[in-house]
Amino acid sequence: MTDQARTLEAKDKQEVGSPVEQTRAGLTFTPAVDIFETDEAITLMADMPGVKAEDLDIDLRRDTLTLTGETKTLEGPDEAPVLREFRTGRYVRQFALSDVIDQSRIEAEMSDGVLKLVLPKAQKAVPRKISVKAG
Repeated sequence: MTDQARTLEAKDKQEVGSPVEQTRAGLTFTPAVDIFETDEAITLMADMPGVKAEDLDIDLRRDTLTLTGETKTLEGPDEAPVLREFRTGRYVRQFALSDVIDQSRIEAEMSDGVLKLVLPKAQKAVPRKISVKAG
């Protein structure tokens, strides 16, 4: 398989094997993420298909960013499932943030099942040019 064909290959949801006992019934998935960096910010894109913005929780405590989202069944009140291939459950993923991130300015946007988090860098972490004066 060529590299180009491999990048177009879709990945299935991966169920998480939790190291602790679950207190909630159902499946738990780890969302796939892509992370990009510029001089000013780090952008994190998390794939959470089926999760609506109102079913998403982003929690920041003690330098740990936790993403939690939940998908629900799609059938209506008068519908009985005949075939179910869409797996519902919770998405959970955690990230440890360093002091490079300005935690007070983090922004989040959910669109088409993809969560976009912009993690701005603290001023001290943004590279800058220092001009040299001729003496």
